Amino acid sequence: MSTPYDVPSDPAKRQSAALTDGPDRAGARSMLKATGFTDEDLAKPIVGVATTWIETMPCNLNQRDLAQDVKRGIRAAGGTPMEFNTIAVSDGVSMGTSGMRASLVSREVIADSIELVARGHLFDGLVCLVACDKTNPGAAMAVGRLDIPSVVFYTGSIAPGLYRGREVSVADVYEGIGAYAAGKISAADLHELESAACPGAGACGGQFTANTMSMMLDFLGLSPVGANGIPAMSTAKAEAAEAIGRLAVQLVRDDVRPRSVVTRQSLENAARSVAAAGGSTNGVLHLVAIAKEFGLEFTIEDFDRISAETPIVADMKPWGRYHATDMYRAGGVGLVARELRKAGHLHADARCVDGRSLGDVADEVVETEGQTVVVPIETPLKPRGGVAILRGNLSPGGSAVKLAGHDRLVHRGPARVFDSEEECFAAVKAKRIIPGDVVVIRYEGPHGGPGMREMLHVTAAIVGEGLSEEVALVTDGRFSGATHGFMVGHVCPEASKGGPLAALREGDTVVIDVERRQLNVELSDEELAERLAAWTPPEPRHRDGVLAKYASLVQPASEGAVTLPL
Repeated sequence: MSTPYDVPSDPAKRQSAALTDGPDRAGARSMLKATGFTDEDLAKPIVGVATTWIETMPCNLNQRDLAQDVKRGIRAAGGTPMEFNTIAVSDGVSMGTSGMRASLVSREVIADSIELVARGHLFDGLVCLVACDKTNPGAAMAVGRLDIPSVVFYTGSIAPGLYRGREVSVADVYEGIGAYAAGKISAADLHELESAACPGAGACGGQFTANTMSMMLDFLGLSPVGANGIPAMSTAKAEAAEAIGRLAVQLVRDDVRPRSVVTRQSLENAARSVAAAGGSTNGVLHLVAIAKEFGLEFTIEDFDRISAETPIVADMKPWGRYHATDMYRAGGVGLVARELRKAGHLHADARCVDGRSLGDVADEVVETEGQTVVVPIETPLKPRGGVAILRGNLSPGGSAVKLAGHDRLVHRGPARVFDSEEECFAAVKAKRIIPGDVVVIRYEGPHGGPGMREMLHVTAAIVGEGLSEEVALVTDGRFSGATHGFMVGHVCPEASKGGPLAALREGDTVVIDVERRQLNVELSDEELAERLAAWTPPEPRHRDGVLAKYASLVQPASEGAVTLPL
């Protein structure tokens, strides 16, 4: 009597055959049968379906449903899906609290957990469903490590809310907090705004970090261009999810691996997309981290060079007029690819996971007549991209300044020094920040935070107070993609590691000069060295648990804030 043990293994089961095939694996098969899998299921290539579903935010809320669509596609194409879940931390919910320290740490945990499940269960392929900020790079980092056939699928942007006849997002709520503190709106106004801004499932709607990373995944080639941009609640999203499942099985059969798709040219294309859409400074941090996991060299200087020569062509919030849903209706991110190629700013031969090149994507894009979301590159919104890298005596290891949304290239003013975000927010709320100030928030870097918190709570309050055009902010922490204004983050070395920010005193004159790529304090080298020699590091905020572990392993922001073994 023949048994499934006698059936030759499907050649596409390059990994999972060692888990499921033959009499020696009867124990594993027995346990898998207990979860509902049959002999027929286990004879097929196994594709992991990673979701980041969580009930703490709208961003990932549709992933349980979309996972079923992905699994349907995998089965239809002759594979067997195995779904699993990993974590997510909502930046928007945790913003302005100690919980925000968990956000960047979660990127590493997401990457580690996807890698561990895929390695532990010998998946032949992988589909990762991502949305809120750190799930995107976390999944990309994981597939770079694993190098098994994979697709990363962004589950979509939230629709804008409607508040008194105008479209709004959660960024407007954070700015409303500052407006309320300044007496410009009432508590009732703020409550009405918060209740309208987020109307359903989907990640934050502007070209904030989530949508910056979604576009980056398209330009890296890890997502089939067009699927990510479909809004979260569109009926077309389920159809795209099923197609993603079918694609994943085809990639397994053809043995198309992420490291054959993501190249140095792909990284440059991804950086171009961030620059051209005025995207989040977090794009710098995450792209450097992704490059490391793919074994490719890509530095913050590369990002600066690319941004400096790439015009902004997408008129996107937080500094522009449009949401990600508007980009989709205009024709999608292929419009950005088309404009970049026209100016010779695109590696058009770079391959996408669905077999097309970015040049093909640019050729195939269908533009909605009369759209004004993406403008011709011959008449750009700005002549250079939205991010620049600064050095100087305050950031010898580099820092990132956001340029989209304002025209200032120089700011000189007295330092207002705060040793935590909470201290600074209290000062903004109490109206102790005045025009001309340089607000400095230190000890919030990857190591010192730990976790490199985003400062939207502070930056949005500054905007709400009406000071965004008159003050600057410098920090070793990060900024939300929803931030706009003259803001310098990612300062390296960070203060907790003895970086020059640790030597700053209240009233020191700080100069930000974008044209010269400099961030300086007007002190002599001798004075700065003397202050640093007398400096003692603060006590760690955490001595045990995951945050302490992260602080002991994390690398500088200029290295992507990745964690490396001791």
